[in-house]
Amino acid sequence: MMMVGLSKSTTSKHMLKADTRAKASAPVFAALGDPTRLALYSALSDGAPKSITALTLQSSVTRQAVTKHLAVLETAGLISSEKNGREKNFTLRHDGLDDAKDLLDKISAEWDGALQRLKDFVED
Repeated sequence: MMMVGLSKSTTSKHMLKADTRAKASAPVFAALGDPTRLALYSALSDGAPKSITALTLQSSVTRQAVTKHLAVLETAGLISSEKNGREKNFTLRHDGLDDAKDLLDKISAEWDGALQRLKDFVED
């Protein structure tokens, strides 16, 4: 696929950067693609640390399942945990979505540019 107005080498470099961003963001999209994990992420969006016990009470799944889902969110960089006695408290990482948002913004800008070029072509 050749982008209008770009050389083949520029296009290849552009695609490589996009692939790198996409690979870095894939765990975030995968983590949030599960309805249970998305609900847990939303439950943490008020900024207050919450224990597994508190999160389990808000969920329809078992404590063990909540623990596994939280591990996926933490591995994706969306939440962080801190041990507090026997409990682990989880908080939302506000920077967790930054790379994914940057990727989506970049894709959106590319589509805007492509649509503008198409509009210009059709109107000429």
